[in-house]
Amino acid sequence: MEAMERKRPRARRSFTAEFKAEIVALCQQGDRSVGQVARDFDLTETAVREWVRQAERDAGTGDGGLISADGRRWQRCGGRTGGCGKMSRSSSGPRLMWVMVVKR
Repeated sequence: MEAMERKRPRARRSFTAEFKAEIVALCQQGDRSVGQVARDFDLTETAVREWVRQAERDAGTGDGGLISADGRRWQRCGGRTGGCGKMSRSSSGPRLMWVMVVKR
């Protein structure tokens, strides 16, 4: 058997907020599927679906996840609590949960 050549992983790309908004608008027009829009712009369908989901959250019609402002605050903290908030332990129900309490 021949040795299979490995594909090199594509370098991680970053996109501007304006580009993401344009892609989301194309998806929400309804004339093309999310998958088709992703293929047309050489994007992963997963990334495009997440952009659409985040836009819905920001508009107040999403699934209740973090809106962009909260996400940016969490990123500024480095995903940690150093100076941005404190971790509070919640034991409601059978599972233990850590909840981020943000200082505003």
